[in-house]
Amino acid sequence: MAKALMIQGTSSGAGKSLLVTALCRIAKNLGFKVAPFKAQNMSLQSFITKNGGEIGLAQALQAMSAGLEPEIHMNPILLKADGNKGSQVIIHGKVYKTLKPKEYYAEKKKLWNKVLESLEYLKKHYELLIVEGAGSPAEINLRDSDIVNMAVAEYLKAPVILVGDIDKGGVFASLYGTIKLVGKSEKLIKGFIINKFRGDVEILKPGIREIEKLCQKPCLGVLPYFEELSLSSEDSLGLSYHKTFSSEKNKLIKIVVLRLKYISNFSDFDPLKYEPDVELLYSLRKEELLSADVVIIPGSKRTVEDLLWLKSLKIDKILKYLAEKGVEIIGLCGGFQMLGKILKDPEKVESDLKEIKGLGLLDIETTFYPKKITTQAEGYCNLKENLKIWGYEIHMGESEGDLNLFTIKRFATKEIKKEGSQKESIWGTYLHGIFENDDFRRFILNKVREKKGLTPLEKSYSYKKLREITFNTLAKLVETHLNMEKIWSLIKL
Repeated sequence: MAKALMIQGTSSGAGKSLLVTALCRIAKNLGFKVAPFKAQNMSLQSFITKNGGEIGLAQALQAMSAGLEPEIHMNPILLKADGNKGSQVIIHGKVYKTLKPKEYYAEKKKLWNKVLESLEYLKKHYELLIVEGAGSPAEINLRDSDIVNMAVAEYLKAPVILVGDIDKGGVFASLYGTIKLVGKSEKLIKGFIINKFRGDVEILKPGIREIEKLCQKPCLGVLPYFEELSLSSEDSLGLSYHKTFSSEKNKLIKIVVLRLKYISNFSDFDPLKYEPDVELLYSLRKEELLSADVVIIPGSKRTVEDLLWLKSLKIDKILKYLAEKGVEIIGLCGGFQMLGKILKDPEKVESDLKEIKGLGLLDIETTFYPKKITTQAEGYCNLKENLKIWGYEIHMGESEGDLNLFTIKRFATKEIKKEGSQKESIWGTYLHGIFENDDFRRFILNKVREKKGLTPLEKSYSYKKLREITFNTLAKLVETHLNMEKIWSLIKL
């Protein structure tokens, strides 16, 4: 049966996900058959497994760091916020219900049993589990309904390491308060880590010595602040960035992603950040859109509401103007649906509107259905001979019409079909992860370069290799700054 180590945080964003990712890579390098686990995740960043199950993207990345194919049991419960409706609850990769908080907590017994089912599966198939908590274990108002923090640690008898984010300020108070508020579970906390420290660690040491005495817990290390590279965050709070690696401004391709209210799976655009000729930003500003070479409408958790919002901001008129000028306009998933002529919703799956006009830039129509399509897919791009592509679909509804962009095979159903649509400088697809395809990404960028009178570039980098470099960089950073011998001794490795 597997041993387990649990990482909890004093707050959301403390660094739990990245630390679990690093520990999975370290354990893998040591020869252990290791798997990540998070009982419940709340995120609009999701991934589809080969079997068609939907899990949190963070757990998928952690699995990749461990050298594994992601599985539904690594994240048995995924919550996707759905505005005033509550949250869409996904259990073992499939949509269960949309529930408001009180309704969700009322189903604790059923949800807990699903968590245990996944834990028992993983314990049988792996030697070591690196378990991630959610938010903070010190939410005393939610203690009785906990299925993700100390309840999991108690069940596994797993030692807990608590991570505090010093970048937010008040790290010693948050560590002390968290430890003292978890009640009888305090005994499971075996040490703490301070994350995102900037400066000379010697200045921190007097505080560390005092908090160790107050809590009777050892500090297991101090991690420096560092860029997350190609590992996407779980929420959209950090999407105001403007990132480029080139100093030759006149040779850049300016890509603007519309910063929708309900933007989802914005990890789709991470591969573009590292292209040497790309300037990438998230914006709705008219000036930015009018100076863009490429405008992308991303996925949305509430497609109709975001479409209405864009129209209220008159961005639909800007997009039509840009289309007439030959600017590349791309729609992914919900953005693809918006580009069509009509969005029909006879069963009111997306909103209270049974029909709404789209942007009218692609010759497609979309009808929403209650059943969610979740599948990986692979195939070819029809715009260039022998250009292979891969991606994954996560959407309610299907589109019909001029589907001419890709020919794909869906893994979940084995069906072969035409997917996506292209018309002049406008195209869209349901395939998330499409820009992870290096050849396709460069093909699209070179089309834009040619419009600008620039020489096409050869493939500049491999996104898959960059992600591997990131996993190894994270692992090295953690090994350098944490007391790994003490950490592994907690689970008697």
